[in-house]
Amino acid sequence: MAELLFDGQREGEKVKLVFRRHFITARKGIWFLILLSIAGFIPMLLWQHDSRMFWVFLVCLGIGLLGLGYAYLLWYFSIYIVTNERIRQVSQKSLFKKTVVDLGLDKIQSISYGITTFAGGIFGYGTILIQTAAGDLTISMVSHPDKVYNKLQNIAKKAKNEEI
Repeated sequence: MAELLFDGQREGEKVKLVFRRHFITARKGIWFLILLSIAGFIPMLLWQHDSRMFWVFLVCLGIGLLGLGYAYLLWYFSIYIVTNERIRQVSQKSLFKKTVVDLGLDKIQSISYGITTFAGGIFGYGTILIQTAAGDLTISMVSHPDKVYNKLQNIAKKAKNEEI
């Protein structure tokens, strides 16, 4: 298996886990596509004999697909990277704006998770809370939070044992 690399990786730092928030976080793009598709379809129903309305529908569909693509890119490039030294949160805010937060594994006091909504139970997402002395890192809408929680616990425990 090839070793994963990322910008800002330190010498000797190894990637242990990479995860993203659930795809449902891109729901704005999905709703945008649905609403524009409906908005483009209504004129086709009202003026059925006007062939130009088909082009209106295609334009609305194309714009909706662009919106969905934009939401997908924001989801795809927002990522959590866990290494043997730290947790790195990369949040893509727009096409040209992103934030990066690093949290050293040695700063972690406790990790917990919860599935607090009905939709979270159905779609398999929840919230992971990482508590430190400096503050809390809340990661909401994580796919399979139980699996990510267990992996985070194991990585943090191993890092703590290596530190001693």
